[in-house]
Amino acid sequence: MNLLLLEDADFASAAEPGRRVAIGGERLEHVRKVLRAQVGDTLEVGRLGGGIGRGRIVEVNRERVVLELGPLDREPPAPLPVTLVLALPRPKFVGRILQAAAGMGVKQILFVHTARVEKSYWRSSVMRPESLRRHLMLGLAQARDTALPEIECLRRPRDLIDALLGLVHDHELVLVADAAGAEPCPLGVDGSTALLVGPEGGFLDEELGRFTAAGARTVSLGPRALRVEHAVVALLSRLAI
Repeated sequence: MNLLLLEDADFASAAEPGRRVAIGGERLEHVRKVLRAQVGDTLEVGRLGGGIGRGRIVEVNRERVVLELGPLDREPPAPLPVTLVLALPRPKFVGRILQAAAGMGVKQILFVHTARVEKSYWRSSVMRPESLRRHLMLGLAQARDTALPEIECLRRPRDLIDALLGLVHDHELVLVADAAGAEPCPLGVDGSTALLVGPEGGFLDEELGRFTAAGARTVSLGPRALRVEHAVVALLSRLAI
């Protein structure tokens, strides 16, 4: 955790709202047990949706840590102009992918249902809003970012097809990752881009045909089949160059 993220409730619970914050829970445990911070130490902090600065610890115990804030006047990193459209992966991979995507600057994530997605994945506890948010926050804290990504879940098989024309209309590029893609994944994007990543086993030929008919381009990382969590990081890394 390279940045201690602060939420509105942290300000409201402090004795001097605006100048001080009081935090508990997982962040408190990190401050106490990982950072081993003490009264007088300063930490890098950022207000969710706001700026970044420093905070000095004025109280720390088992219940809370209180920080006195300096100016939060530094801007977070620029976002990556990529909308990640992801066929819902196995639940054990969801958290890792969200942390990686948030850490790399993605601000819009769509989980979608495709032919090779198991319906039971949607019922996993990792898909609860509080779990999704926790993983996004961990990714932001790692990357020293304060802008929380938005997540949308398109749970019906037809939802992605219905959304496809909107994705094409709203983005300069719509890229579909496929091992047999017609061209290599581009290096660096300046304009708004939608990136579609399939499930383990990839998209069906029928699905790929619908995407390309709507105006999407198929791109590849080469002939090797990668796990979804590795493919997402590799693709975003190329687009971010």
